[in-house]
Amino acid sequence: MVRHVLGLSGGKDSSALAVYMKDRVPDMEYYFCDTGKELPETYEYIKKLEILLGKPIDMLNADRDFDHWMWVNKGLLPSAQLRWCTPNLKIKPFEMWVGEDEAISYIGIRADENREGYISSKKNIKPVYPFKEDGITRDDVFKILEDSGLGLPKYYEWRTRSGCYFCFFQRQYEWVQLAERHPDLFQKAVDYENKVGFESTASEKQFTWTGKETLTELLERKEEIIEKHNQKVKNQLSVSNNNTNLASVLENVLDSDDDTPPCLACHV
Repeated sequence: MVRHVLGLSGGKDSSALAVYMKDRVPDMEYYFCDTGKELPETYEYIKKLEILLGKPIDMLNADRDFDHWMWVNKGLLPSAQLRWCTPNLKIKPFEMWVGEDEAISYIGIRADENREGYISSKKNIKPVYPFKEDGITRDDVFKILEDSGLGLPKYYEWRTRSGCYFCFFQRQYEWVQLAERHPDLFQKAVDYENKVGFESTASEKQFTWTGKETLTELLERKEEIIEKHNQKVKNQLSVSNNNTNLASVLENVLDSDDDTPPCLACHV
């Protein structure tokens, strides 16, 4: 028997795909790779989605969270150059969950995106892309979520990518908003930086989430970052004659700050 599986990141695209496929594939299995460091809004959204889907979402990684793998990696922070978090917290748990079963993995890459998402190296797992096949775009995703009553996750008020609260792919404005909305989580991210410390006393190069400055230094520029962001939002709305979806505006503005593609297993 072939299993039909769909991974949820807590983001809009995978969630919209789950809603889209709900009646098309009744025997779909849903899973969420829990790093133990997700935003409260993400956990809340997953619970709402579980109710809408009418079946449980398997939570993976219950016994091996981020802190465990940071210890395994000798206390190093993950980074764009050393992404030990994605394979250990997203890919391996998924492949272990599927095992040797034949499985079709449904991936929420849209028709207006030029990427493929994570493709398992295991021959028993076959990826499919319903949104690409059916021409579903970003605007369609927003409509699917709105029409279903699920809507967007609350973090979409200030952040457009799912993932850990300290994800190194966050943009400056998102870090500032984390400090504003979840000061306890921001402080924990700072504590991680302080715990890792310096590469060497000679170079005085500190490991940081941003790779450029510490979070404390970034927060000292808070007003400048917010002002720059608000001006970009204003310009974007002016260009669109105020008719653009506000979530789309936020995505466009943040992508203009940094459009580096994040880890797809975390953010689809």
